[in-house]
Amino acid sequence: MAATLSRDLIFLILQFLDEEKFKDTLHTLEQESALFFNFNYFKEQVLNGNWDEAERYLQGFTRFDENKFSTKIYFELRKQKYLEALDKPDRASAVNILMKDLKVFSSFDEDLFKEITHLITLDNFRENSILSNYRDMKTARANMMPELRRLIEANPLLRGKTEFPNLGGSRLRSLVYQSTNWQHSLCENPAPNPERGTLFVDHSCRNASDLAQMSASKQFVASNPKLEGFHPIGGATGASNQLPFHPQPPSLHTPPINTWMPNASNIMRPVLPGTINYSGLTYPGAMMSGMPNKIIPSAVYPTPSHNPAVIQSHDLPKTVVRTLTMWSNPTSMDFHPIHQVLLLVGTSLGEISLWDVPSMERLFARNFQASLVKDPSISVSRTLWDSKGSLFGVAYSKSMIQLYSYHGTNDVRPHVEIEAHVGSVNDLAFCNPTTNLCLLTCGDDRTIKLWDATTGVRVCTFEGHDSAVYSVCPHYKDNMHFLFSTSVDGKIKAWVYDNFTSKLDFDAPSRSCATVSYSADGSRLFSCGTNREGESHIVEWNEKEGTIKRSYQGLHKQSLAIIQFDMTKNQLLAAGDDCSIKFWDMDNANLLTSTDAEGGLPASPRIRFNKDGTLLAVTANDNKVKVLATINGQHLMCHMKNGEARTLEDVKPKLTKALVPPKTWKFTEINDASQFRSLRLATSIRAEKVSRLMYTSTGSGILGLASNAIHLFWKWPRNDLNPSGKATTRVTPCVVQPTTGAVMANDLTDSIAGEAVPCFALSKNESYLMSASGGKVTLFNMLTFQIMTICMSPPPAATSLAFHPMDNNIIAVGTDDNSIHIYNVRTDEVSHRLRGHSKKVTGLAFSHVQNLLISSGEDAQIIRWSTNTWEKENSAFLQIPERRTPRTNPAKSDIFLQFHQDQAHFLVAHESQIATYETSKLQCVKQWAVGEFMAPISHATFSSNCQLIYTSFIDGVILIFSTSNLQLQCQINPSAYLGSSYVRGCGLYPSVIAANPQDPNQIALGLTDGGVQVMEPLESEGKWGVSSPVENGSSSNTLASCISIG
Repeated sequence: MAATLSRDLIFLILQFLDEEKFKDTLHTLEQESALFFNFNYFKEQVLNGNWDEAERYLQGFTRFDENKFSTKIYFELRKQKYLEALDKPDRASAVNILMKDLKVFSSFDEDLFKEITHLITLDNFRENSILSNYRDMKTARANMMPELRRLIEANPLLRGKTEFPNLGGSRLRSLVYQSTNWQHSLCENPAPNPERGTLFVDHSCRNASDLAQMSASKQFVASNPKLEGFHPIGGATGASNQLPFHPQPPSLHTPPINTWMPNASNIMRPVLPGTINYSGLTYPGAMMSGMPNKIIPSAVYPTPSHNPAVIQSHDLPKTVVRTLTMWSNPTSMDFHPIHQVLLLVGTSLGEISLWDVPSMERLFARNFQASLVKDPSISVSRTLWDSKGSLFGVAYSKSMIQLYSYHGTNDVRPHVEIEAHVGSVNDLAFCNPTTNLCLLTCGDDRTIKLWDATTGVRVCTFEGHDSAVYSVCPHYKDNMHFLFSTSVDGKIKAWVYDNFTSKLDFDAPSRSCATVSYSADGSRLFSCGTNREGESHIVEWNEKEGTIKRSYQGLHKQSLAIIQFDMTKNQLLAAGDDCSIKFWDMDNANLLTSTDAEGGLPASPRIRFNKDGTLLAVTANDNKVKVLATINGQHLMCHMKNGEARTLEDVKPKLTKALVPPKTWKFTEINDASQFRSLRLATSIRAEKVSRLMYTSTGSGILGLASNAIHLFWKWPRNDLNPSGKATTRVTPCVVQPTTGAVMANDLTDSIAGEAVPCFALSKNESYLMSASGGKVTLFNMLTFQIMTICMSPPPAATSLAFHPMDNNIIAVGTDDNSIHIYNVRTDEVSHRLRGHSKKVTGLAFSHVQNLLISSGEDAQIIRWSTNTWEKENSAFLQIPERRTPRTNPAKSDIFLQFHQDQAHFLVAHESQIATYETSKLQCVKQWAVGEFMAPISHATFSSNCQLIYTSFIDGVILIFSTSNLQLQCQINPSAYLGSSYVRGCGLYPSVIAANPQDPNQIALGLTDGGVQVMEPLESEGKWGVSSPVENGSSSNTLASCISIG
């Protein structure tokens, strides 16, 4: 029993050391106790090449000669160390490693030691056939880790030591508080506000002189727990994988708020009738059951209702009275505090607009324009009015905040512009801790800053969060200004303005990324958030003790995004969840009711009440904002326009038939990496922007062409994990490269920098690759990577390539002199030259059924050619919508083509639209146009069964449409696959997208940073999003009349 408790105590100490970040002591205790092998720490040392430290740590658990598994582990470490010395080359170090570290293994396998010794005689150890595939130091270390993990898990001396016990957060601290609470319960005269001066002696309540004497002596005070958290929702990279411990959701009990308020003992606090004031008792809910009745946990004492009146149905805003259409997706809203029918809206493309809701008139609109940042794709994070409605602030997703002054009607003037944070500004709030109006901001740089709202001068900075700060909530209470902040790792901190360090630190429920807000009267504190597993919480806090007072029920168990909430009239809570708006009475944890606002809401809509709670704005699909009203709100709407009474029939906007929006449905929005499967393909070859990308016809390989003329080729192995050998995110593919180390690279001799258009085409039998990057056209052998022939020296330069589907020796080459060359590889000559475009040719596609070639050009023209006569048969011009706002940074106006599997239709992708055309007459069948303030399209492609169209944009968004009606089926936001640190406008996005020809739900993205990422839905889902409604009963493969859905 004693031994077991000692073992448990060591684990508690290990957890405590990890929470307090005493890393060196932590790993020393792990090694000396030999109870827990921290594989993440061991992995870190190996990947960083800290071989001595890796072995030192391993020696605490096993020696190299204790069993065959231990021997193999030590051998792998020392062998890699030896190979790296040879590769530098550092012969002296290699000899030293050979004789001191590797010679001990000669007694186990003398032949192997001889072979290792022979490597030192070679100019390049890769000449050894076994090591011919050795790439570089970093890749080799990474490739070694799976084998080391297998050996460690199979080693009987390490078995069971790689998993840390399942402990609640801060377990040792909780036991200490339980002990002191128990000691307090045994005091003869227990004080109502006990003080804990030290842990060195047992607690006892003393008289005033004793307390004075104690306060004069030196004491140790336990610090607040600092638990590591999870990654932001929408993306996960790196940090959490380094954590040796995986704590469960921490205890809901946290240090009391009055322990950090200055002169807290002098602040008078009301004691509710029938209750005992335990505001000074830390962790009251952690006391043991069965204790004397002298102490009652705060979680169970009765609380009187703040609002005894029952909420009536007419108090709920459930009637949709207006629908406002934005130019892009609304991201933040706020009603004017005085003129409560004025709504301020910010959008995903940096637009802010002010609306008169009754008349549906846009009073003011402004695109993002900043003197410090020039970026057309910045989004609005938060919009907010000050309490008087004379000023409003706008926080942007990239470093900026802007303040505007409001002078009535449509008179909005720029006031102050501040570069506030490094990265995104996530929230802002007005406050008055000084004589001047101030503005609080928080951001991805983990800081909170206070600004003078009049001058824009920074007053102070709060630092202490370990991850991006998500929201701020300033408050004034008991003659003191303070603020709460939340971060994406689930931490909630409290701060006072006279001391720039946090005075209170506790966890949101389930480590959720949350927002914190007080009720309108400032008496009640609430938080709402979602963790990375999609678990959401709305809770009311006992702010004096930092404990949860009430947890509200009825939220969806798997939220796809961080849910947003709001409250009104000290009585009603509301949250956007599960494509609906849910309501609660503040004094009742059970769900009161919900509404779907007549449908068309996203999975986690944003909501905002006006001050009186008579109107509620909610974001909807298709760039809409719906405004819901109570009975009083409907009356307000009817009488606010020019003071004239209006009938309720006038409340709903009148739309002409041409403007009636299509029937909406729930599409899937993906914001987090946990919502799909993904794999970034590794390569040691330096590549720049991936300009072209395609799968092999068998779906087992991916071929890419980078802008620096380098080709990348991956192929999935056939093994026990992947018996089919097909592309999958479960198995990492191999980089295909001959043993000679040859790399397929295009000729750049005659190419013009900045004007070259990379292009390639793979033969039907996949044996040959034709490729160009602004220079000569090169034909490669795909088996050996050898150059078969080089032809067509510029000018003109090749801009697009396509193999004839019936003859691999015939290739169509589009050029920058506006012509198409039909090149015969066998005779090495151009047999025909096709002219019809007025600008360079950007796309070519052969039909293997109809004996025709479709071409597209930068002149927006589509031409049909006969492959029998090579004569022009028909042509049409792409219908490009006019834009009211010119592009700040326009994308290239290339047009990409792809045939539908029925060969009777083909896909056209342009920066402004995707469209399906009928092949014979070149008539538009369906068209989806990019909205005025949306980012341009970078590429699009059919799925293998042609039932979906995958479309990528230069802001990183990926939209998946149903081919039959071009209705949106799924939206994948960039933070989901590029990581939570992704910032819009950083220049990272998919420049090309490819679909697996064997799997309609798998795609590959060629990124502007040279990376390639494979994505597919979760196995439990099987597909992307939900299928859209079928138009007029038509089948999914039928393409109906031309419709513009922009």
